Amino acid sequence: MKDQRRLLSVRDLRVHFSERKNGGFGKPVPINVVNGVSFDVFQGETLGLVGESGCGKTTLGRALIRLGHSVVTGHIEFEGHDITCLGNREFRSLRKQIQMIFQDPFGSLNPRLTVGQMLEEVLLVHGIARGSAARKRIEELLDLVGLNREYFNRYPHEFSGGQRQRIGIARALAVNPKFIICDEPVSALDVSIQSQIINLLKDLQRDLGLTYLFIAHDLSVVEYISDRVAVMYLGKIVEIADSAELYANPKHPYTKALLSAIPNPEPGAKSGRILLKGDLPGPMNIPAGCGFHPRCPVAMDECRLVEPQLKNFDNNRHEVSCLLYK
Repeated sequence: MKDQRRLLSVRDLRVHFSERKNGGFGKPVPINVVNGVSFDVFQGETLGLVGESGCGKTTLGRALIRLGHSVVTGHIEFEGHDITCLGNREFRSLRKQIQMIFQDPFGSLNPRLTVGQMLEEVLLVHGIARGSAARKRIEELLDLVGLNREYFNRYPHEFSGGQRQRIGIARALAVNPKFIICDEPVSALDVSIQSQIINLLKDLQRDLGLTYLFIAHDLSVVEYISDRVAVMYLGKIVEIADSAELYANPKHPYTKALLSAIPNPEPGAKSGRILLKGDLPGPMNIPAGCGFHPRCPVAMDECRLVEPQLKNFDNNRHEVSCLLYK
């Protein structure tokens, strides 16, 4: 681990939405999307967060910066300060420290504003710079993410997908954050462009001392960029470990199935793919006991009754939530 200083600490985080049945006229029913998640992020590291679509990864990331109309309970500490109950005014100052890079590089940009106007708006809202000082800062940001300063007066539709994502990265960097949540930042890009953006993020982390929560479903990308990896299933973290350890020695049956789906580049190599039964259950139909047991190839009778908790291995460097490891 690059630095043992804890930057972010999340304890028993729960996020739920309310949905009305019977075409919107019924009684509101809470839908649990994140169910008691706990983890730490350390200064200067990249924590990868992986799992199937619908497992709650993006909802978790958005909850950390209060995006969306959800109900959040639990505790979130940033640099030792509990930020869970901060008012909007107090939390606004914190947004300088925590920023987000979104999945869709086009949908996250205002089509009516030029690059310069978008970045200047960020600087003005947070009282960082205006006028010639803002122009200078914007040019520095464009240089930082590998864009030509002449793009200052161009609109989002005039750029490629990779260039738009660089603009999104520049917007996140404009306020000099310490922690950036990367919500599948390369999944909408071509493979050749993905590598450019990933390398840019790594360079920025090295040069600026940034810390990332990197949300993705591409396990190869996560292995390359992450120091540690957390695996999420049905709103819970089922395994978390150093990247090299998790990829070499996965313990949870779900993690093993995910890793078995990574294509083997060797010609003629036998597939060790573990096929799971059924589909990911919806948040309104979470099974009792271990949420993974209906699809687990090694499920026991006990798994249908007992909900496992994260258990520590190897001096807290590897945690797994599975009744196989009591």
